[in-house]
Amino acid sequence: VTRKMDMRAGERSWARTSVLCLGMAAVASAAGASPAAAAPRTTAFAASGAVPSARTVGLGLRQGVSRAGRSAVGKVLMSSTEVDKRAERRRIISNPNFNRNFLGKDTKEEVEGMMVEEFTSDLVKELIDQSYVIERDDVTIKLAKSYGFCWGVERAVAMAYEARNFYKTEKIHITNEIIHNPGVNKRLKDMQINFINPDSSGVKDFSVVEKGDVVVLPAFGASLEEMQLLDDKGVRIVDTTCPWVSKVWNAVDTHKKKDMTSIIHGKYSHEESIATASFAEIYLIVKDLEEAEYVANYIINGGSKEEFMKKFANAHSKGFDPEVHLKKVGIANQTTMFKDETKAIAKLFERTMLKKYGPETLTDNFLALDTICDATQERQDAIIELIEDKSIDFVLVVGGWDSSNTGHLLEICHLNNVKGYHVDMADRITADGSIEHRKIDGTIEVTKNFLPKGALNIGVTSGASTPDAYMQDAIERIVMLKKLEKA
Repeated sequence: VTRKMDMRAGERSWARTSVLCLGMAAVASAAGASPAAAAPRTTAFAASGAVPSARTVGLGLRQGVSRAGRSAVGKVLMSSTEVDKRAERRRIISNPNFNRNFLGKDTKEEVEGMMVEEFTSDLVKELIDQSYVIERDDVTIKLAKSYGFCWGVERAVAMAYEARNFYKTEKIHITNEIIHNPGVNKRLKDMQINFINPDSSGVKDFSVVEKGDVVVLPAFGASLEEMQLLDDKGVRIVDTTCPWVSKVWNAVDTHKKKDMTSIIHGKYSHEESIATASFAEIYLIVKDLEEAEYVANYIINGGSKEEFMKKFANAHSKGFDPEVHLKKVGIANQTTMFKDETKAIAKLFERTMLKKYGPETLTDNFLALDTICDATQERQDAIIELIEDKSIDFVLVVGGWDSSNTGHLLEICHLNNVKGYHVDMADRITADGSIEHRKIDGTIEVTKNFLPKGALNIGVTSGASTPDAYMQDAIERIVMLKKLEKA
C-alpha cells in the first residue's frame, strides 16, 4: 500500500506512477530483448565528433566527454568491430548494476513523504478545488488546467532522492542536472550528490567517478558514450530517463533500419538532443521551422553545400553530406519542443519528399512517428486555453530559465500578444515592485513596477520541471505586493 500524494486533482498515487513508468519503460525501451554478447572493450573519448557504431578492444580511456564539439557529443574512436547502438544500449541496461526502477519499498515510502513536504502546495490544491480560480487581496488568480511536474519528472526526482536514501554512504554522482529547475538541483547538491556538469569548453570530467560509485542518469537521458564509459568503470547506475525520451531513441533506431537520416527538431546543445543524437546513425538537428525550411529548400532546389555545412556546423553527425543524406528522412524531436512546430516541420518534410520524389516512393523516403510528449502537449494546450480569457493582465510562468518546455509556454503568450513574465524562482519578484524575468530570446531583464495599479487578474502556469510549492511562493509574492500597495 502506498501513501497517496496530493500533487494534482485526483491525488495521483505513487503506486499509479510506478505502474505507468514500468509500462512505458517496457514499451519505450524493449528492455526485455536479448542483449548483445559482451566482450572486453574500452571506450576512448575525443573532444568532438559523432559516434561511429564501433567499440575499441583494450584499455585506454580519456575521461572527458564533450558536448560542445563538431556534433555536440563525444566521439568513440573507430575500430573494425561495428556494434548496433540499440543492441549496445540493451547490453548496458541488462547489467545487474543498472537500475531503472525504485530501489526498495522502505526508501520509496520515505521519499514519498519528503516529496509531499517539499513540493506540494495548499494554494494550488485550493485553486483546483475552486475550479482553478481564486481571489486574494484584489488579485484574481487563474491557473492553467495542466501545469507543473509531469510524472516523468516526478519519477526522476523521486528516484534521485531515493538513491541518496538507499546508498547512504556511497559517493553519488549525476551526469547533469536531474531536471531544469534550480531549486530541485540545489536540493540534490545539499544531499551531497556530485553534479558532473560540462566545463566552459563543453567537456565533462568523469575522472572523479570510481568503481563502486553510484551514478544517476537524469530525466533527459545520457548519451551512449557516457553509458559506455560508466559501464566500463563498473559503477552502479540509477537511470531516471523519462520513458518518452526512450521512445524518441526507438524512433531514430527505426530511421536507421530504414536507411533514413534522422531530422531531429531540437536544440543541438540541449542534453536530451545530445543523447538522442548519440543513438542515431546519420542525423541533422534543426531548432525551428525556419531552419527546417532552409533544409527543405536545399532538398528541392539544391544550393551551396559549404553554406549548408557552415549553418549546421554543430548540428549534424560525422560524415553527414547534404547531397547524399537528405534523400530519405525520418522525423524525431526533443520532447520538450513546441508541439505545433514539430508537427509543422513533419508536414513540411512530407510535402518536400512528395514534391521531390513523387507519391509512389513517399513511404520509402519519409517517416514521422508520434514522439511528442503528452505532458508537454497538455501544458501547451492548457496555456492556450488560459489566455483566451482577455481579462488577464499577464501570465506568470514559473520554471527554470534553461527549461525548454517552460520557455515555450512563454513563447505561446508572446505569439498571442499576451504579456508574460517567466521567473525561475519566487525571489525574482522583489519587495520594491520589480521582477527579474527571462524574455523569449533568452535574455534576462528587470522590469520595475511591473504590477498595474488596482485590481489584478493574472494567469499562472509552470513548466514540467516545477514543483507546485515553487509556483505558490511566486504567487504569494505578487499578492504581498498588492497588500503593500494598499497599506
